[in-house]
Amino acid sequence: MIGASVRVRGRVTGEGDVRIEGHIEGDVRVTGALTLDARASVKGNASARSVDVEGTLRGDIAAEGAVSIKDGARVEGNISGAEVALDEGASFVGRIDADFELPDGLEGMSVAPQAVRRHR
Repeated sequence: MIGASVRVRGRVTGEGDVRIEGHIEGDVRVTGALTLDARASVKGNASARSVDVEGTLRGDIAAEGAVSIKDGARVEGNISGAEVALDEGASFVGRIDADFELPDGLEGMSVAPQAVRRHR
């Protein structure tokens, strides 16, 4: 865990899960789950098995699994993950790259990737 009073300038890497409550200026890369607390801010790219954002992230997110942007969170950057969830009340500016299935009856339609903008 990176506590609320901690400020880091530089790259953060590690094995396993990491919870950030403080402030980081630099990329974050972990092998497990990455959680940004509501008070946390990261100015850099984030890479992890899964990513949950409750605070602020200005950079791209790359996850092998799920990405979740919670109510009150702010993300400015592109998101890549197996699943992406944006809660109502989350602020997001960027692109989303995720696999998805179309509902029954829409399988023949083509879907062009577009920039997604969702503001609080």
